[in-house]
Amino acid sequence: MGQLEGKTAVVTGGGTGIGLATALRLAAEGAHVFVTGRRKAELDAAVAAIGPARATAVPGDISDLADLDRLYDAVRARGRGLDVVFANAASFSFASLEQTTEDHVDQIFGVNVRGTLFTVQKALPLLNDGASVILNASTAADNGTEAFGAYAASKAAVRSYARTWANELKGRGIRVNAVSPGPVDTPGITTVFGEEKAADAKVSLAASVAMGRMGRPEEVAAVVAFLASGQSSYVLGANLYVDGGENQI
Repeated sequence: MGQLEGKTAVVTGGGTGIGLATALRLAAEGAHVFVTGRRKAELDAAVAAIGPARATAVPGDISDLADLDRLYDAVRARGRGLDVVFANAASFSFASLEQTTEDHVDQIFGVNVRGTLFTVQKALPLLNDGASVILNASTAADNGTEAFGAYAASKAAVRSYARTWANELKGRGIRVNAVSPGPVDTPGITTVFGEEKAADAKVSLAASVAMGRMGRPEEVAAVVAFLASGQSSYVLGANLYVDGGENQI
């Protein structure tokens, strides 16, 4: 612990799941964490869990540029710049090729691609030299799951951005990397599959993983913390799979 003492971090989608676990871990490592997301109650609970001295909640939607401005105004007001950005917020839903609508594509890409782009772009003036930017991609970009095309394509775009931005920002000593989680047991499973089908979905997802189980949010958070810290000082433009071997074996 203490690898991020005195640092400032932003975690989007920080009220639940992987985002919350990461916010907790970064704070435990010494960072002050700004958490953002669309649901104020979840953000307030996150701050309570982390401790008000270590966390600040700024409700907002990353697809709304005014909300991103409010987030970074809050970071700027703290006066210490920004050392870590975990661009985690995402939207997901199922639709086959035949079922895909303009609204479906616009909503998925509006958050996952456009929102991620401007999350990082608007952070640039605040990023301290040597900062770390971590993008949350997904194994979905690789495995061709039926009816998950828009989400998978959006995450492929996120992975591509990590490579390009790593190249563009390396002159400032800013490292950009991605993580690609496999199936992780978060409240999002219930959101996607519904209460009645969630348990069966978890069994099916666990069966697709070489380790025979779903991941825990804390396991992804540990990898993000590694990428945020000096422990990963020679890691640039990488995509670290946190998937229990799902896409590796």
